[in-house]
Amino acid sequence: MGKSTFEKVAVVGAGTMGNGIAQTFAMHGANVQLVDVDEVGLKRGIATIEGSLARFVKKGTLTESEAKAAVGRIAPTKDLGSIRDVELVVEAVVEKPEVKATVFRQLDEQLPAHAILTSNTSSISITRIASNTKRPDKVIGMHFMNPVPLMKLVEVIRGQETSSETTAKVVSCVESLEKVPVEASDYPGFVSNRVLMPMINEAVFCLMEGVATREGIDTVMKLGMNHPMGPLALADLIGLDVCLDILEVLHGGLGDDKYRPCPLLRRYVAAGRLGKKSGKGFYEYA
Repeated sequence: MGKSTFEKVAVVGAGTMGNGIAQTFAMHGANVQLVDVDEVGLKRGIATIEGSLARFVKKGTLTESEAKAAVGRIAPTKDLGSIRDVELVVEAVVEKPEVKATVFRQLDEQLPAHAILTSNTSSISITRIASNTKRPDKVIGMHFMNPVPLMKLVEVIRGQETSSETTAKVVSCVESLEKVPVEASDYPGFVSNRVLMPMINEAVFCLMEGVATREGIDTVMKLGMNHPMGPLALADLIGLDVCLDILEVLHGGLGDDKYRPCPLLRRYVAAGRLGKKSGKGFYEYA
């Protein structure tokens, strides 16, 4: 397994994406500070990492000693202020501009000038995020895919002021994690969600209008389009609240009604039906 080009990394946010990103860096030899203000969420994140590594061991991809070493390289903490001596930060907090702005302002103040600040945002402008710092040339998007330890793609998004040097370092880092970087410009949704979310949204409209059942819609896309997962099941995996947030960014940022979130999606989110993480979305989960 390759070795990360960054030896000291911090990941802010221990949720679905954050814990997967932390695991990936740790598997590739980096020492990782995993930060989350919620102690329960932090413990859940570490437990998720341990479970994921155990599956790698069961498949024969990792040895038990390698898995144990990876866990040992992850230092969980609730204190964002404790992040000081790192070369790279990956922010993976909720998809809310104001929350990300607060995180980036604090990181910019306390980290050394050479540190690169990245965001795992799936749709929010990197330029907007970078404007909260005094180092916009060292702010860039690293959009990993879920589940992070398995998925190969990472979108690398340059903001308006992101330097070529920063971009080159992050591209090299992605490759050292044995993933495939694809550079994208800083437009709402980048490539992945600009293409994916309208498909998911249209599937929700089909369900709302009674065009087919949830199973029928997903089966058409799996068997007819050779997708590994149907759009409604995929929305449940991503999180319906996350899908709604991304569609809001696309709708507001591009001003086109084709990105208007389906009313049924809004209703499900309002009811707390967020997908797998809440136990119920378009499908029910034990």
